[in-house]
Amino acid sequence: MSAPLKAIDGNVDLPALMTGLASRARAAARVLALASPEQKNRALEAIERAIRANAADILAANAEDVAEVRHGGATSAFIDRLTLTPARIEAMADGVATVRGIADPVGLVTESWQRPNGMTIERVRVPLGVVAVIFESRPNVAADAGVLCLKSGNAVILRGGSDSFRSCRAIHDCLVQGLREAGLPEAAITLVPTRDRAAVGLLLTGLSGGVDVIVPRGGKSLVARVEAEARVPVFAHLEGVNHVYVDAAADPEMAKSIVLNAKMRRPGVCGAAETLLVDRAGAPTMLKPLVTMLIDAGCEVRGDDAVQRVDPRVKPASEEDWDTEYEDAIMSAKVVDGVGEAIAHIHDHGSHHTDAIVTENADIAQKFLNEVDSAIVLHNASTQFADGGEFGMGAEIGIATGKMHARGPVGVEQLTSFKYRVRGAGQVRK
Repeated sequence: MSAPLKAIDGNVDLPALMTGLASRARAAARVLALASPEQKNRALEAIERAIRANAADILAANAEDVAEVRHGGATSAFIDRLTLTPARIEAMADGVATVRGIADPVGLVTESWQRPNGMTIERVRVPLGVVAVIFESRPNVAADAGVLCLKSGNAVILRGGSDSFRSCRAIHDCLVQGLREAGLPEAAITLVPTRDRAAVGLLLTGLSGGVDVIVPRGGKSLVARVEAEARVPVFAHLEGVNHVYVDAAADPEMAKSIVLNAKMRRPGVCGAAETLLVDRAGAPTMLKPLVTMLIDAGCEVRGDDAVQRVDPRVKPASEEDWDTEYEDAIMSAKVVDGVGEAIAHIHDHGSHHTDAIVTENADIAQKFLNEVDSAIVLHNASTQFADGGEFGMGAEIGIATGKMHARGPVGVEQLTSFKYRVRGAGQVRK
């Protein structure tokens, strides 16, 4: 597995290093773009085997990373995002298997037509080229991004956070092993071999055309920097200020189950709910049980006046709370006058990431699904399903909240673009 960490952050010409990585990735991308589905799937099968076979080495590397950040005083939510367990490694390997089973999008003709002059035109899916993924803390992103880019015919440059450096190296070894076994270039999945933060700035320049798209996975400061400085297109979401609206027509037990899961399953993930909105018409029976349940589960609740009255442990919510992604066991709560006010609140304070409604009223549910302008909207389901794996994509390279090309979980299909193939018989334009 990974060699011991060595002083690669010392006297190194970082611009030359990064330019070389991009150049090799670009060459590998040309090979991948023409690779058969069978060859890519052989690599994915070998990667899955390698991850399962080397789980102990990955866990050992991860334990060193976790010990280092714990000593540095990291928050519990940060440690949770960084930590790998046997179950999480198993899920990582299962995700590779799912990606392998997805239909190959490269070369798929999505539309074709014939012009009056006899020319035929096809729109066909093609890889993006070289994708740079810059991420913090979550080492599983290395595997997810690597296999998704491989399946979609893209080369990828991975730049993990310094906190997950050892874990990423161990996972990357498995990815390279799979490429090698399938006869594909190892530079198709490249891990930046330095913790030097200047490497991020160089990636953001696009490395003289070496990078086609950047995907940031991390906190608000990282994403904001990428969106501000990147000279190539970005797939990203700035933050996940997600809501659960409990309508008066909600099933009370279902509402409790969904709200608890949406907030407390993993409070630090981007799909975690940050704000609870409760319909005033249902508040007399539903508000107190929901608030009490959250607090008893270890969640701090910050509420408006109506919420504070149902439990003395509720802290007052400030205006800032409605716009905050806590990434922790904290939730703001507010009573609203029906679905219209809930939608207005989400419009004013949400981040267009993921929002959910709990109701048995089909008309109200449809209004919410139609009018909430988020990448993912759910009816009677937890916001924690905002995940490419849960969408059947096997994994995701990230969640995008923009409106160009990719939106929501970015999986295999979203990592392709298209080109037009035109076939003629000597036509010339008048």
